[in-house]
Parts: sequence; C-alpha cells; structure tokens
Amino acid sequence: MHELFASGRAADIIIALLFAEALVLWLVHKRTGQGLSAPMILSNLAAGLCLVLALRGALTGAHWSWISACLLAGLAAHAADLYVRWRH
Repeated sequence: MHELFASGRAADIIIALLFAEALVLWLVHKRTGQGLSAPMILSNLAAGLCLVLALRGALTGAHWSWISACLLAGLAAHAADLYVRWRH
C-alpha cells in the first residue's frame, strides 16, 4: 500500500477515474440533454485534475514550484468553473 502512494500511482488511478467520470457525464448530456454541459464538465475536470496533479507531485517529492503551479492552475480552473456555472 505504501508503494501505491509513494510512487504516485494512487493519484494516477484518481486521474483515470476523473476522466471516466467526465466521459460518463458528457455521454449522459449528449444522449439526454440533461446534466452538465461540456464547458461545465471541462472546467470542473480541469480544477480536479490540477489538484490531483499537485497531490501526485507532493507524494512523489516534486519541487515545490511544480506543486504550487498545479495549485495555481487549479485556482484558475475553479474560477472558470464558477464563471461557467454562474452564467448558466
């Protein structure tokens, strides 16, 4: 279990699940017209992806500047997500 986290594979699994979730949400919206639109899905996915990338960096000993860049990108993606949702 230690190796799963120390290697960053736990974060890789979460990233794969994020993409699977986005695909399911997109397919539901495409087929039914219900749920989140593509811009909502993408902005939400980007925010989550950036946070998980920061986690992966922290788990694997990445330089602090890489981790902070991921967190800053996550903040920007979160702001974009709020903007898209607010307009809707």
